[in-house]
Amino acid sequence: MKDSSMSPLDRTDIRILRLLQAEGRLSNAELAERVNVSAATCHRRTQRLFDEGYISGIRAEISPARIGLGALVMVGVVLDRSTPDSFAAFEGAVMEMKEVLDCNLVAGDFDYLLKIRVRDMADFNKLHGQKLIALPGVRQTRTFFVMKEVKENARLPF
Repeated sequence: MKDSSMSPLDRTDIRILRLLQAEGRLSNAELAERVNVSAATCHRRTQRLFDEGYISGIRAEISPARIGLGALVMVGVVLDRSTPDSFAAFEGAVMEMKEVLDCNLVAGDFDYLLKIRVRDMADFNKLHGQKLIALPGVRQTRTFFVMKEVKENARLPF
């Protein structure tokens, strides 16, 4: 995604983005009506927002507890080396783990911060013992069990 090739966003584009972020299931006709443009114009603009990378995807938000993944765990990971190769090996292995929802390279006490969904503490204990500590280059992990999700997947503030 090149910033130089992106068209600037106008008021209509921003309204489209805000509405889709709030309600991804809106039909093109509903979206066009709310934005006050024709359906053809709305479709063209929405397609451009996808093509230029402003919209990376639309998906349903599934309730984790309803599908048996009620435990949210944050794990700080410290690698034994800070080299491009060790980062690449770790990141490649994490990409294969379905339990890891987010993986971020961070500054501070850890190299990476992982957001993980599991059934319960026993499920996490198994994951930790079998997979997490065996990830390439892992020297240390610090685990934080989330007691209450105060704000989750908030909308972008624009």
